[in-house]
Amino acid sequence: MRCDPARLALYLVTDRRMRPDLPLPELVRRAVAGGVTCVQLREKEIEGGEFYRLALALGEALAGSGIPLIINDRVDVAAVVPCAGVHLGQKDLPLEAARRILGPDAVIGISVNTPAEAVAAERGGADYLGAGPAFPTGTKLDTDPLLGPAGLRAVAAAVRIPVVAIGGIHTGNVRELRGIGLAGVSVVSAICAAPDPAAAASELLQYFTG
Repeated sequence: MRCDPARLALYLVTDRRMRPDLPLPELVRRAVAGGVTCVQLREKEIEGGEFYRLALALGEALAGSGIPLIINDRVDVAAVVPCAGVHLGQKDLPLEAARRILGPDAVIGISVNTPAEAVAAERGGADYLGAGPAFPTGTKLDTDPLLGPAGLRAVAAAVRIPVVAIGGIHTGNVRELRGIGLAGVSVVSAICAAPDPAAAASELLQYFTG
């Protein structure tokens, strides 16, 4: 398996706007020190050149840690920077096209909202799924219908590949996602906006894994 489920337990999705006082590579280093097991670079507001340079900087920050770096959407950037692979939404480049570009060893994750989408992504060769939104979230405005723990359980039960929940997850509700078949939880603001990213990561991981 290209994707180690253990590396999905606490999956950080970046948003540097939440801590403008802290360079993103340093925020990521602190989060990893607290227990983050995977990092996805998702910075929608920046152009290609800056995104590429930021990907290189995060690759350097994670070098030697064993923590996978996943690139959101930008298959072109994922093809030319040291990273584990790419994460794609339902409206992004098709999975099969990304696979042709990145090769058989790249990790490719797909965002899903229903068991049917999950099954289709698995059949298409996805390595893991990001299912959500788990709870109400202000990070993305164009969200699909809420899944909640019951919906996430249904998605996880429909496939054999790892499923990570995303959307509105924080220390106050992450315990609700234990024991429903998920490989992990993915967070943005719960770590990126935290005064202490390391402490926030540690607490989230403890609450999810028990």
